[in-house]
Amino acid sequence: MEITVAQLKRGQKGIIKEFADDILPIKLLELGCLPGNQVELVQVAPLKDPIYINVNGSHIAIRRSMAALIQLEIIEEDTVR
Repeated sequence: MEITVAQLKRGQKGIIKEFADDILPIKLLELGCLPGNQVELVQVAPLKDPIYINVNGSHIAIRRSMAALIQLEIIEEDTVR
């Protein structure tokens, strides 16, 4: 299932597949927002923007509009033990 970072629910994780636009700030690339890296939604601000994510151990806050440009493949959590 493919969604964007902006559509994640709190605690949900995904693997970055690609960017919807080539205009991703270099700072996000430097912080690990690269294809193949794991992203987890940590928290959402009270007015729904910005969102706080964990990318391979780096905690960063990004605007929802920027998060909508990053496409993910959802990691399904194993519920059977």
